[in-house]
Amino acid sequence: MDDQDNTLQYLISVEKLAQEILSDKREIILLDKRRNENREALRNLTKSSESKCWLTVGSVIIKHDIATAKSLLEADQNQLNIDINQLRSELKVKVNNLRDLEMEPPVPGLMLVPMSHKENEGLTHAGLFN
Repeated sequence: MDDQDNTLQYLISVEKLAQEILSDKREIILLDKRRNENREALRNLTKSSESKCWLTVGSVIIKHDIATAKSLLEADQNQLNIDINQLRSELKVKVNNLRDLEMEPPVPGLMLVPMSHKENEGLTHAGLFN
């Protein structure tokens, strides 16, 4: 009976973590779609010769001047970038935790981060990197 309880708890924890991973992936996709729509809106505002534009905030439509609309969209873009990057970094940890639960080795290269500009510059000056 105890062995069955342990197996059941193991399966529940694996399924719960897998569900969290899938929901995080869906959330990243939705946030990325919203980020692309904001990018398109910013591009259209840049091209526009109008002084005012219409914005939807939830279910309300508001008329704003272009500069205010741009600043609102840029602030939203920054927040979306932060949210997406945070979800992606949490997703990496969750995937590794799931692999640990499944007794599999971690995904190679999953936790790699790009070199900073300063590191890249140092390698270039040392002649190790072109």
